[in-house]
Amino acid sequence: MDVLEAIASRVSAVRLGDPGPTDEQMDIILKAAVRAPDHGRLAPWRLTVIEGAAREKLGQAYVNLKRRLSPDQPSFDQGKELMKAFRAPTIIAVGVSIQEDHKVPAVEQIVAAGAAVQNMFLAAHALGLGAMWKTGDLAYDDNMKSLLGLKASDAIVALLFVGTPPKLPPAPVAELKGCVSWL
Repeated sequence: MDVLEAIASRVSAVRLGDPGPTDEQMDIILKAAVRAPDHGRLAPWRLTVIEGAAREKLGQAYVNLKRRLSPDQPSFDQGKELMKAFRAPTIIAVGVSIQEDHKVPAVEQIVAAGAAVQNMFLAAHALGLGAMWKTGDLAYDDNMKSLLGLKASDAIVALLFVGTPPKLPPAPVAELKGCVSWL
């Protein structure tokens, strides 16, 4: 699949299952990330692959966050929160190690990591895999940042869930009306 076809046909998966990416596919996906545009060549992205039993740690992070955010609901469905970590066989957490007081502003470092996520998304798609880009409250949680080896001042831009989709929905028609203008 060439890059223009991958861009035009890429769509977020609704469900993902086994098999996840092979070691060779993961190598391709991760190398795609580090080829993202990167003002200042800071390589600000921090990629953490979460597979197998390690998803239990991620699931527990979802449970713990729900507990902290909803102390008035002590009987929430912990299983539902735990299962969020099992939406795919492989999750790539994408953090940003922000270099403060650098000539490259933090926002540009974060955008570079977002470009790395898009590269991984397109690589997974080109390999016949599906992907979902998730964030939610967990992406802003200092405990989750710590779990990933990040500082509280760093950022998490994505939890990229990767696996095999039962069927991908068709890609929507690209609509430029309302989002493009010319000077």
